[in-house]
Amino acid sequence: MSAPDGGAVRPADVAGTARRRGPYAKSAERRRAIVDAAFDVFASRGYRGGSFREVAERVGMSQTSLLHYFPSKEDLLVAVLARRDDVEPEPDPDEVRCRAGEGARGRAARFALSIEAQAEANVGIPGVIELYAVLSGEAVTADHPGREYFVERFENLRRDYVEELTALRELGVLRDGVDPVRAAASIVALWDGIQLQWLFDRDAVDMAAALRDYLSLILRLPEH
Repeated sequence: MSAPDGGAVRPADVAGTARRRGPYAKSAERRRAIVDAAFDVFASRGYRGGSFREVAERVGMSQTSLLHYFPSKEDLLVAVLARRDDVEPEPDPDEVRCRAGEGARGRAARFALSIEAQAEANVGIPGVIELYAVLSGEAVTADHPGREYFVERFENLRRDYVEELTALRELGVLRDGVDPVRAAASIVALWDGIQLQWLFDRDAVDMAAALRDYLSLILRLPEH
């Protein structure tokens, strides 16, 4: 192994690099542990019920130490939402085989099922959905710590949906007159709106069904 200048790397150099990387790796690991604990706390207790104190207790540190990693509650909550985004639930394989099938309509069905799967998964984490609803409203202010997260989230969702809907249009399974750009924004708007209604009345609102009904209006899905 050679150094950048072409000379041999001495054991002391390697040890020094390890020492420099060690604290950073440990800090990143501790940060992940905090976010995991916070996810569990806020998923079960919601925006108001969850606290810095309980998160700190779960990871075995003081609240002061916790503030070293996350200067405010909002910073921690945004990290919790980002963690949720990293875990994308997979549709049930049996349902995919039953409803999707092959060909262009099968691809459209898989797109719809992936959205439904996320909506169904959200039912199991009401506290995180409550957190999302509260922060998305607060983050419209320019100086909110979560503003960048939501701006990027909405941009990424619209971009991904536009890309898939455009591909489905080329395959002939996007219904006539449906514009991919407007449809993408509508899916995001419906999703956030139906989640908010669900938080108010979970027995009366079926998030996955509402999304499924809309997607069936814009896509030519397999007939059963």
